[in-house]
Amino acid sequence: MFVHKAKLAPHLHLRVPAKSGKYGSRWSNKDLDPIPPEKRTWGGIDYWAYWASDMLAPPLAATVSSVMALGFTARETIPIVFFGFAICSVVITLTGKMGATYAAPFPVIIRSTFGMYGSFPAICIRAFVALMWTAILTVQAGNFLQRCIEAIWPSFIHFPNHLSKDAGIDSAGILCVFLYWFMQTALALMPISKLRILFWVKGVVVPPTFFALFLWAVIVTKGGGPLIRGKVDIKSDYMNSAYSALTGLNVIIGLFSSLAVNMPDFGRFSKNRLAGPHQFLALPIIGTLGALTPIFVTDAHSYLWGEFEWYMPAVIAKFDSRAAKFFVSASFILATIGNQVAAGTYPFSNDITGMAPKYINIFRATIFISIFCIISTPWNIIKNASGLLAFLSGYSCLMGPLAGTMVCDYYLIKKCKLDVDQLYTGRGIYWYNGGWNWRAYVSFIMGFAPLLAGFAKSIDHSLNVGGAWKIYTFAWIFGFFLSLLTHYIICTYVAVPTESLVEHAVYPPQKEEETSPVLEGQDELAKETYVTKEKEIADMA
Repeated sequence: MFVHKAKLAPHLHLRVPAKSGKYGSRWSNKDLDPIPPEKRTWGGIDYWAYWASDMLAPPLAATVSSVMALGFTARETIPIVFFGFAICSVVITLTGKMGATYAAPFPVIIRSTFGMYGSFPAICIRAFVALMWTAILTVQAGNFLQRCIEAIWPSFIHFPNHLSKDAGIDSAGILCVFLYWFMQTALALMPISKLRILFWVKGVVVPPTFFALFLWAVIVTKGGGPLIRGKVDIKSDYMNSAYSALTGLNVIIGLFSSLAVNMPDFGRFSKNRLAGPHQFLALPIIGTLGALTPIFVTDAHSYLWGEFEWYMPAVIAKFDSRAAKFFVSASFILATIGNQVAAGTYPFSNDITGMAPKYINIFRATIFISIFCIISTPWNIIKNASGLLAFLSGYSCLMGPLAGTMVCDYYLIKKCKLDVDQLYTGRGIYWYNGGWNWRAYVSFIMGFAPLLAGFAKSIDHSLNVGGAWKIYTFAWIFGFFLSLLTHYIICTYVAVPTESLVEHAVYPPQKEEETSPVLEGQDELAKETYVTKEKEIADMA
């Protein structure tokens, strides 16, 4: 019978294509379903290129400056940077292997821990920080583009301003923000499998730029100025305190605390389930070497112009060479785009898709975050909302408990055994109580609650919270281990989640040349169960 399109319910017009979901449920679409074996193509070098893309970017300079503002010299900052990234890298590797094993992204993996509906708040916690930082970095990248244009046409420095002083940005700045926004949006809309090329290009272009800036700073200062040699005294309330090193460590961990949660988004593309130590080594090595550049460049700025400056567009603006100004700025534009895609637009879009797969896919969510980058007027956020920036900087106190609960549930409670098909089933074994796993939320709250007072003080320094501020100085580490311990005790001794524990893991299809991990070393009953499930999925598809 012919049905006119106008008679269809309005919500049906908003749905993503019907064929996009392998499982045929409201929890599935092609962006969330397990990555097919032929698309799991990322090897060790690809992940190193990814980390170079994510690490060598403006946020690294801001993070290092926060550590040195505590009163540390370069000699003291570098070990803190290394150990901070090493600690974070352990958790990133653990969560990344979840996605690599089951070829599923964070918003799907998290269902096994928090429940089908319980995953929604966890997704929102992760997505919000990506949303805000992507918008803020759009302004900084626009400033790099402005330096590029000034290098080509020096008259652009005197571009007439037609905006009021209260606008938070001038005419030249907003023009460059919009020009950069078009480039960023076009690249962000590309499939992530193709964006590995972007990570490769950045991995080739940006590291030499960082190294060239490092050499320039070393030569200009004849081996290092006051910031390097430790002859400057940066005033800080933290100095002479036993908590200063922990605070610096927490700042470094905080830079990638969100990726420590959603690394399955990228781990699922691994062709060998993240085998080998490369994933652990990449972050501390690239991060520590990369941190040398902003430290030495800021030192050189102080040596030449008499003041410390961590904001790279301001440093580049003072270069005499137009060629240097152009190429360095262009390289930092590429660095920012790579960082925004790797840590901003793609994680946000991928994760939000998990909340309503039938109405949201990665393409639609990317359009939303791209529009938000403009309508939120991020230049006003930077100008006026110091409290919001402090809030975003302290966001790791939420990420630590979230990561601790995930790691404990997957490795210690479920012993790495999940049923990948049940992750896309509404009232399956991960339904728990009404779609919520109360055990996970008790664990998360136990890890976050002691940090709440310190979190509030980080936004409003006038608050008197007593000794709670000291705990907050190592918020991520504290929250991670307290939530991990709490979840283990609850799930082992108080209320064992027997319904979600499986004897044999069920994996997605493997490459023909590989032995399926679910069949390897298991009995005939497990093999029969696996084959039956594969047939059921094929029938649904």
